[in-house]
Amino acid sequence: MSNSNTIPTVDLSPFFTTGDDEGKKKAKDLIHQACSRYGFFQVVNHGVPLELMNRAMQVSKTFFEFPDEEKLKYSSASGAPLPAGYNKQHEHCADRNEYLLMFPPASTFNVLPSNPPEFKKAAEELFSSFIKTAQLLEAIVAECLGLPSNFLHKFNDDRNWDFMVALRYFLATDNDNNGLSEHEDGNIITLVLQDEVGGLEVRKNREWIPVTPTEGTLIVNLGDVVQVLSNNKYKSATHRVVTTKGRKRNSYAFFYNLQGEKWVEPLPEFTTAIGELPKYKKFLFKDYQALRMRNKTHPPSRPEDVIHISHYSIPT
Repeated sequence: MSNSNTIPTVDLSPFFTTGDDEGKKKAKDLIHQACSRYGFFQVVNHGVPLELMNRAMQVSKTFFEFPDEEKLKYSSASGAPLPAGYNKQHEHCADRNEYLLMFPPASTFNVLPSNPPEFKKAAEELFSSFIKTAQLLEAIVAECLGLPSNFLHKFNDDRNWDFMVALRYFLATDNDNNGLSEHEDGNIITLVLQDEVGGLEVRKNREWIPVTPTEGTLIVNLGDVVQVLSNNKYKSATHRVVTTKGRKRNSYAFFYNLQGEKWVEPLPEFTTAIGELPKYKKFLFKDYQALRMRNKTHPPSRPEDVIHISHYSIPT
């Protein structure tokens, strides 16, 4: 962690065996430091098979190479809480990408491509595997915060609100290389699988640090919910995607989410129990998600009007 220009890589293999207490301690120390400072790290030996990651990436690349008329057959399902299925950012949007948004395999809202034929199976397997990895990370993060390992799981036991996005970013232009604007995620934990092109950057110590792609590695970032629950002890990661001229970028992002009717506020373990004031007002998670969605559907004309978690901050 001494090099300010690197993102730590954490080996999770000790959590899949018994007896390696030293390995677990080393991993938790790295995760605690990263989450305290900027909420971002990478993991290896995380339980998601490399063969599955490669297969899912390949079918995604194949799908996005299809003509628009084929991709549009899988456009959004009506009634879904988020725009499931295929979506393409409009030309006037700040972000330059197209994406396929998927819910849990059993969800009635899914609009999964039948072309290529392998897409559905690969996506559902990847989704299920990501859930297991996120649950492990959720338990580790809870322990790093000094909470029981099952604390966040009890708070967040409804997996129907998770979702996964397969993305392709358009080529950089002479005037714009912005694939995804600077932002934080509103959920609990996000897992990212990026291809060899890279482009993901995290803000660390007020600098933008590229996250270099490495085979078999998953990127992990904390979302706003953990920042609020921990009363700012852990940080929601600020990140962006920068595109490369002449190269398209593909990735998967998995959002380990919270049930919409849950109330979110700083936990007493980080406020009254230690004599600190809460830094955030209590809010209903679905209300916050609605505000964040409005940022995308009706972008404010002024950057300062974009809703962030600071919208619920309590002035000091």
